[in-house]
Amino acid sequence: MAKKVVVAMSGGVDSSVAAALLQDQGYEVTGMMMRLWSEKGRSTQNRCCTPEAMGIAREVAGQLDIPFYAINAKQVFRETVVEYFLDGHKRGETPNPCLACNRSIRWEFLLDQALAIRADYMATGHYVRLEREKGQKVRLFEAKDLHKDQSYVLSVLEQSQLKHALFPLGNLLKSEVYEIAKKRNFPSAQSKESQDLCFLGGEDYRDFLSRNAPSLDIQGPIINSAGETLGQHSGLVHYTIGQRKGIGIAAEKPYYVLRKRQKDNVLIVGQLDELGKSSLTSGKVNWLSGIAPSKAFDGSVKIRYSSRKKPRPYFPPRQFFHDCGIRKSCTGYYSGTSCSGLQRGGSAGQCAHSF
Repeated sequence: MAKKVVVAMSGGVDSSVAAALLQDQGYEVTGMMMRLWSEKGRSTQNRCCTPEAMGIAREVAGQLDIPFYAINAKQVFRETVVEYFLDGHKRGETPNPCLACNRSIRWEFLLDQALAIRADYMATGHYVRLEREKGQKVRLFEAKDLHKDQSYVLSVLEQSQLKHALFPLGNLLKSEVYEIAKKRNFPSAQSKESQDLCFLGGEDYRDFLSRNAPSLDIQGPIINSAGETLGQHSGLVHYTIGQRKGIGIAAEKPYYVLRKRQKDNVLIVGQLDELGKSSLTSGKVNWLSGIAPSKAFDGSVKIRYSSRKKPRPYFPPRQFFHDCGIRKSCTGYYSGTSCSGLQRGGSAGQCAHSF
């Protein structure tokens, strides 16, 4: 009997081709697409589930002659992803909603829907590779197309999720995926990629925050590391760590945003040499294997989706954390990481992907 797989469809080229490839491989394929939250009065602006995208996904499912279901995920998306985004900014962090969405919406909420109809697997159009060996843990690897690799955003998954996961695009280049879509005359072959947050609908995230977190849009002082007042900022919502342009301070050398101090609405700026960091501290660690390493190891760390890997020694947890494995068991756990040379762009709230 053919194995059953649910494909998380979006109306985009990647999920369309993923569904087609799995059908070609003999799987019994079902398409599911989530209806996600949009701000009141902007119901068509969530780019992951616009009426056009939903229509394209249905059309592709019709071409493949597979069942297609639309799943209402508006409330759980609002409570899990949007609140995480707002709360992170209120703490002065740089949250990554895509990580929260992959962990809690796609690979918990939607996976539960797939398992409820007795699917063996759930598949997405992510560019990442898995390795399965009988009796061994599922291993996550970078995609063949390193320009599209999405192992960073999937590093939050656990073994309980990975064992049900399929990623049929991991060994393909993006150009090959487009060719497959064109040959099959998928309407999604003409879909354009978007890098903005889905619930913003192309809007600047600062405008969204100004409406939904007005406390971040209040003027306050700009100071340097010595505590000297240099000017006034227009609201912390308008600044990001490492930002140079738009600070509004005339100086011989440009200033960069170093920190945002939420408790007293202060923006702290400094020179370029103050921006780099040689270490970071991570919390809520998720070991993909489910087991933490027992000793230090040399690895690579990515602190954002597009950053280059940097070799660094990694220090293991305290003794009593040696056997704690997964993220849910590691609340409050912190681990130091150091590297040779300074790395700019690190900010509280980001995910550090070590491998």
